[in-house]
Amino acid sequence: MDQTKGFLTKAKSFIIECKRVLKITKKPSNTEFKTIVKISGLGILVIGLIGFAVQIIATLIK
Repeated sequence: MDQTKGFLTKAKSFIIECKRVLKITKKPSNTEFKTIVKISGLGILVIGLIGFAVQIIATLIK
């Protein structure tokens, strides 16, 4: 019975914490969103190019 109460207490406090976080967050502006998309895309591209280069080097070494 104590485990159920502990779980319910933790779940309730988690929901309260989520509500608090959602209240203080704001929607990004259009320019901020575009900047985030550009930087994320650039990061994905760089990681992909590094992986491709490693694969090419590994193929040439074989």
